Amino acid sequence: MQRITILGATGSIGVSTLDVIARHPDRFQVFALTAHGRVAELAAQCARFRPQHAVVGSADAALQLTRLLRERGVHTEVSYGEAALCAVSASDHTDTVMAAIVGAAGLAPTLAAARAGKKVLLANKEALVMSGQLFMDTVAAHGATLLPIDSEHNAIFQCLPANYVREPLAAGVAKILLTASGGPFRTRSLDSLEAVTPDEACKHPNWSMGRKISVDSATMMNKGLEVIEAHWLFGAGADQIEVVIHPQSVIHSMVSYTDGSVIAELGNPDMRTPIAHALSFPERIASGVAQLDLTQIGSLQFEQPDLARFPCLRLAFEALRAGGTAPAILNAANEVAVAAFLDLRIGFRDIDRVIEAVMARLPHGEASSIEAVLAQDALAREAALAQIAGIAR
Repeated sequence: MQRITILGATGSIGVSTLDVIARHPDRFQVFALTAHGRVAELAAQCARFRPQHAVVGSADAALQLTRLLRERGVHTEVSYGEAALCAVSASDHTDTVMAAIVGAAGLAPTLAAARAGKKVLLANKEALVMSGQLFMDTVAAHGATLLPIDSEHNAIFQCLPANYVREPLAAGVAKILLTASGGPFRTRSLDSLEAVTPDEACKHPNWSMGRKISVDSATMMNKGLEVIEAHWLFGAGADQIEVVIHPQSVIHSMVSYTDGSVIAELGNPDMRTPIAHALSFPERIASGVAQLDLTQIGSLQFEQPDLARFPCLRLAFEALRAGGTAPAILNAANEVAVAAFLDLRIGFRDIDRVIEAVMARLPHGEASSIEAVLAQDALAREAALAQIAGIAR
């Protein structure tokens, strides 16, 4: 019986993880569920899965959750805050941690799981974007198992040799090909992007995701962060990673080999597939996802990304090449800019302008410690807020 902690249980990844777990009660048991502020949703999940622990973001949320659980006769222990998140991630009573908290907030508990030598299912790409070398060193030093959950990185993992150890050339890997749908604005006129609304940006054509990650997909910052994540997961340099627009989202990513072979992983666009793969690895279990019918799809399209349309992708490659804390600066500025866009304080195209201005303003340093990374993260957020104040509507 595998005991699971889910960080970010009420988000799309968390809900999909619980769906897979519910299909295999003989294999999986929920140890802890966490959510920041969605107390009612978390209470319903606790009532169904009966975890030992539940963690929320504040004391008020903890009081609300305790009351709701008491009304339902559920005896789950409730706590709150970052220290509690780290505690359930590192607990001796959990074997696997699904790291699905969006943004920088997921860094500390994901690191705690790695330090405790857990099986870490990584859906929080920011942990690697912000502290790539530190995170990978922690995984190696403490014997943790790291399995990627992003559909693209999970696909690459499946396409690589079983004994792959982050050395592309030694394995005959010529290039990693990250596929991207192009989001909702792949063919929309460039001049009309200034007037994009949050609701429009959140209408992804293929995937059902939270609002922040949906905006990241619309700007292709999500793909840029995945490029940085791929660098750390697979040891590939910026010149060994290529982004390919693939509107159907059927091929989730590919690996090109030096002999001319290209190996791809295909499937219907449903996050339960990579979640089930990682939960049961190296076995295969049912995920609830329908089998892919290629005859119904008919044809697959591919094109190069337009960096004039998607400047965030260019900025991510620049941050990767710069190294150090540049990716942390990129990520922090993006989180602040996306939040401002969703709050209607700036326009859609202001997102990339804010990020580029912050990256130009702040010199990046060495990512020598978590403290150094978080200090740069804080400076970047301040710089982004100052930039937004100058253009806010």
